[in-house]
Amino acid sequence: MNETLNSIHKRRSVRAYESKKVPRDIIETIIDAANNAPSGMNSQPWRFVVIEDDALHRQMLEAAVPNAKTMLEPLKESNPERYQMIMKRYEELDDPIYYGAPAIIFVIGTDKYADMSCPLACQNIMLSAYSLGLGSCWVAFGSLITDNEEITKSLELKEGEKIFGPILVGYPKGDTVSPDKKPPIVKWI
Repeated sequence: MNETLNSIHKRRSVRAYESKKVPRDIIETIIDAANNAPSGMNSQPWRFVVIEDDALHRQMLEAAVPNAKTMLEPLKESNPERYQMIMKRYEELDDPIYYGAPAIIFVIGTDKYADMSCPLACQNIMLSAYSLGLGSCWVAFGSLITDNEEITKSLELKEGEKIFGPILVGYPKGDTVSPDKKPPIVKWI
């Protein structure tokens, strides 16, 4: 199997990180890979914000957790077992949103092509991180911070911009779990 296919097949979401910082040149390499993602009409409708500051990380966590819990409320009735499992994780972990990742990369999109293009940049971040020996995880709940004015100022989030990801990046702590993948559903015509 070639290197690209190997990365696609072996990359997994990492939810435990060593506290070791990722060198800036490696983050820049990852962002360069993201910037080379395909985009609608070559619009490249993204910009990147890298969070390494522990105080801002903590502030984002404190903003995201209550919003995530609110979003999870419907699970109480529709899937109580899953709800309880997630709530248990929120009680047990110090950082149940960003998992202590030393780098959090926000992909921020700005135009009509962002919804189609920015997820491609996010995928490139995760694949390039894996290829460089790092772990990553796309954490949608990590974007539930836009009701905090201080954080939106730090991100320089403007009217009409949307957060994709954020993507956690760091050195994995322990082994990653490889869940079984369902076979693809394909119709040949």
